[in-house]
Amino acid sequence: MSIARIRKGDTVIVITGDAAGQTGKVIRMIPDKGMAVVQGLNMVKKAIRPSETAPQGGFVEREAPIRLSNMMPYDPEVKKGVRISRVKDGDRMVRRSKASGKIL
Repeated sequence: MSIARIRKGDTVIVITGDAAGQTGKVIRMIPDKGMAVVQGLNMVKKAIRPSETAPQGGFVEREAPIRLSNMMPYDPEVKKGVRISRVKDGDRMVRRSKASGKIL
């Protein structure tokens, strides 16, 4: 994967799939698979066995990963997904929204 346009902690909008149009915060990145887990999106039910932590077992709902190609960084100023450019800010590179010019 090339330069990451989405990072952990970013707010993103999903552009395709069942969760299209919904926004959420990235809680975990899986860079080797090109996926990310977004808080509250792409929820799946997972069966768990009885254990000490869950003596009853049963089903739990948890977030499943979404491909990075199916989401864009979200800019609350323009209220939509934006493309980003990498610009130099002093001695470091930062991501800047092409729509509003705001640094993400």
